[in-house]
Parts: sequence; C-alpha cells; structure tokens
Amino acid sequence: MTRHAKKTSPLKSLSLSKRQWAKIGAVITAGGLIAGAGFLSRNFYQSDTVQPSTHITAFSATDSAASRSETRGALNAADKNTTYVTVKINGDSRVVLGEKNEMKTVKAVLDTGNITLDPADTVSPSLTSKVTESTVITIERAGADVETNDTDIPFNEVRKETSDLPKGTEKVETEGQNGVMETTSLVTRAGGKVVSSNVFTSWVKKAPVDKVILVGTGSTASSSSSSSSSSSSSLGTTVPVGEMQTWAHDYLISNGYSESDFTAANFIINHESGWSPTAANPSGAYGLPQALPGSKMASAGADWATNYQTQFKWFISYCNSRYGSIAAAYSHWQQYKSY
Repeated sequence: MTRHAKKTSPLKSLSLSKRQWAKIGAVITAGGLIAGAGFLSRNFYQSDTVQPSTHITAFSATDSAASRSETRGALNAADKNTTYVTVKINGDSRVVLGEKNEMKTVKAVLDTGNITLDPADTVSPSLTSKVTESTVITIERAGADVETNDTDIPFNEVRKETSDLPKGTEKVETEGQNGVMETTSLVTRAGGKVVSSNVFTSWVKKAPVDKVILVGTGSTASSSSSSSSSSSSSLGTTVPVGEMQTWAHDYLISNGYSESDFTAANFIINHESGWSPTAANPSGAYGLPQALPGSKMASAGADWATNYQTQFKWFISYCNSRYGSIAAAYSHWQQYKSY
C-alpha cells in the first residue's frame, strides 16, 4: 500500500530526451515497478464524443523478455493473484497490472488500465482476443502530445504546546512551504483546440512543509530537558486546509479520534498524494492513500475511484488493521518513508 516509483515513462513518439528515458528507467528499476501488485479498475468505453479526462498508470521502459521475466518474478513475490500485460501506445511500452481472473481479453486489459480509445485509434489484436503475459497490445494514436504541469500543494499550520515557552507565548519553529504536484497528460488537439486530455500520472513531486508554531504552556522561559523532549515528540494540532481536509478532520473527531490522529493522517496523505483523490502513481498506487492496487478501496465503497470520503475511510481502516492506529502508521512512515 505504498508509493514506489516517482516518475512516469511518457510516449516515445512525443520526443523525450535520452537523458529523460535513462532517468525514468533508473527510477523504475530502483523503486521497483511492482512493489506490490497494482491496478486501477474503471469502465472501458469507446465513444465518438470527446473524453476530457481519464487516467493511465504503470508505465514501463521496456517490454523485453528479460524485463518480462523480472516482472513475473516480482509479481510472484508480491501477489500470486496478479498478472500483467504489455500495452504499446504510439510505440511506447506500458505494463498494465491486474487480477488474473479479470485480465483475460484485450478489452479487459484496457479496462483495468483505464485506457480510453479515441474513435480513430487502431488496436491490435482485437478487443475480444484472449491475452497472456506474452501478449503485446498495440495502440496507434495520431496527433497526441505529452504535457506536464506543476500545481501547488498547500502547507498546513501545526500548533504544538510546549512548556519551554511561557504561557501565552508563541514562536514559529518552522516556516511553511507549499508542495508540488506534477501531472503528466496525453493531450490531443485539433486546430489548436484540446479535444481530449488523458492524465496518466499525478504524483507528489515535493511534499509540503508544515508551518509549526510552538504555543507556550510554561510559567517561565526555561524548563527541564525532559519537558523539552516531550514537547518535541508531540504531533500537535493541525489546522485543516480546504474542503477535503476539513471533512476528514471532522469525521475523525466525530468518531472518537484525536487531533493528533488527524495530524498524523494529514501528514501521511500530504506526502502520499497531496490530497488528490485521483493521484495515480506509475506503480499502480492510487488515490489519497495511494492504495496498491487502488481497487482495494472498493471494500469501503463502489465509488472508491473518485470519492475522497470513501478513500479516507479506507485509509483509516487500513492504518488500524495493519498498524493498530493512525499514529503507529505515522511512526512507520517516519522511519521507512512508506506505510
């Protein structure tokens, strides 16, 4: 259930430099294309109408026999119920991960990978053809370009009580910094007008840095080293930013959780997805908690792919079942940079 690779491998036909390809290959190899079997499951469709936004994930730098062997070995170690099929889009290879009992035809693979066909696309073999791990599905699409843009991830204000400062005194311990969300899309234009835009990766390029404010509770300006240690280990109270964080905060508090639990949850999600419910990592991890595969969140609701509330509820359940608490999941993340 963690994020792994941090970069995507866009389409060769869209003129990436050799240096970019080398960096993408290195990241995928180092991070592990499959650190856990991941896939997204959405409705596949083919339509004459413009599809403004779909998501494509799990790109691979190569589809060589050696790579397929390594992929199968990684899958055996991670999840024996997971399989994969290579898809080539305009000559660039991508690996789609999914469950063996679902990925049986070309159509099912495209459905699992959430790859939407444009009316003029050519696909080989046919949509009804059976597939195996040696199958390479080829899609040719004209007039498409890869575009990457960055958006801000707002930082939070965290207030921590400390007896190191006199009561009523406040001190800024850390200045806040916005994070950066990088989104890469396959954009098709006609006459300068965008007719379709398919998002295939959206990941936290730089996590936000919380603004930490120390709030004095002591009677003097000095205190013992033990109280200083205690204050530094406190998670503090986080001020929510935006609708999603406000809802998540209120949901936790109304269900018996603490302010520290929200601080821990907010920290993890800010680093995993930047609070984007459609964050899609090349590994197949998806949503606010970067569930791997994303479809695991279906246990919390059928609308797991788009509903941030469903995703957050699954996140809380996962933290409790795997680590015993949100705070314990936070501690694990601090140590391993994953959870």
